[in-house]
Amino acid sequence: MSASSKTVGIIGLGIMGGAISKNLSGAGWHVIGFDLDQARCAEAKAAGVEIADGVVTVAQKAEHILVSLPNPYALKTTVDALVAGKLPRRVIAELSTFSLDDKTDAETALRNAGHVLLDCPLSGTGAQARAKDLVVYASGDKKGFDKAKEFLPGFSRAHYYLGEFGNGSKMKFVANLMVAIHNVSAAEAFVLGMKSGLSPEDIYKVAGDGAGASRMFQVRGPMMVKGDYSEATMKNEVWQKDMTIIGDFARELDCPTPLFAASAPIYNAAMAMGLGKEDTGAVCAVLEKMAGSPRKRMKRSGR
Repeated sequence: MSASSKTVGIIGLGIMGGAISKNLSGAGWHVIGFDLDQARCAEAKAAGVEIADGVVTVAQKAEHILVSLPNPYALKTTVDALVAGKLPRRVIAELSTFSLDDKTDAETALRNAGHVLLDCPLSGTGAQARAKDLVVYASGDKKGFDKAKEFLPGFSRAHYYLGEFGNGSKMKFVANLMVAIHNVSAAEAFVLGMKSGLSPEDIYKVAGDGAGASRMFQVRGPMMVKGDYSEATMKNEVWQKDMTIIGDFARELDCPTPLFAASAPIYNAAMAMGLGKEDTGAVCAVLEKMAGSPRKRMKRSGR
């Protein structure tokens, strides 16, 4: 079966993959996708995505494939299926955040089967993915990347080529380290302000317009204003994987990361409080509890 050059395949239709598939479809690409979750498939189909019956079918119909998966096991099973499919050469962009070892193992297996794997992790939350506000950190085969550049604007606002395979992941570790710290710093600022009597709405509006604001303050501030983290753009239970990867990477390099290390117990506390499926903005709820629930006192006082 020949593949169309205007077709993009996507394996994994979760929070990120689902948003990406919808944006590509809206940008005029023929998108064929697959996910084990039938509800995710139904959502993508409603947005114009053709749903395949498996990984190999996606690769039969698309020369270029995006892979957005939740864990290394899912990546390995996907790679095994692609290798076993004995397909013509395919360029596959891996978008997830995994360890360099997991990515390298996948690249080796696919290269030996005649394919090209690009290491292309993304900067951005699920909400940013829906708004096409993602940045692609690409690395690997330059010719493969040059072909992928044709459809990257269909789901991202910017993309950078960083050279040899693995450099994309290294940049993602750097970026996620900052996300981890800025997310907790935003929550800490909200809690300090609320405990002093300021409203969360004013904190978001005024402090967010000042020199101390960050992208995470802007992105997760609205959740912190409401105190509602149920619409997860990055679940705490998934973020634990990213935290572990960054910590291991820094230790391998013998590189000190004191602020990152200080943020980790707050995320661990969110898990202990049963907030694993909530957005990582729920670190604000953790700090509120530690501060004696200032939001509740504000409501009782009528402020």
